[in-house]
Amino acid sequence: MRSLEAILQQSKSVAVIGYSAKEERPSHWISNYLADQGYRVYRVNPVLGSSKEVPIFRSLSELPETVDIVDVFRAPEHLPAIVAEVIAHGAKVVWMQPGAENEDAAELARTAKLEAVVGVCIYAKHKAMAKLTDK
Repeated sequence: MRSLEAILQQSKSVAVIGYSAKEERPSHWISNYLADQGYRVYRVNPVLGSSKEVPIFRSLSELPETVDIVDVFRAPEHLPAIVAEVIAHGAKVVWMQPGAENEDAAELARTAKLEAVVGVCIYAKHKAMAKLTDK
């Protein structure tokens, strides 16, 4: 597996599974942060509707491109089905945020030749990496 820094540096697009319209939720503000950092961010939630400002997709299959990273903000029991969707989508990295860890799903991803990041916050990792490159 590539280093987390390499994954973040080499990736251009991120799908956020479990996006919340509530501004205080990490999936919301981390999506905005990633977009502000130059990533193409696709917000995915099957029950939310889109607005003019924020398009929200019902599933990965609706995205206009295959993304590099699928960043997951869902309960661990949902991860096996999500990883199956990620495999079908063709993304190369599934990133399981803290609270979304599922080692069985991670192993399923690795068996399918995906990179699986488990229990690391993408925001914290990116911020730490940005601080190192600012020096």
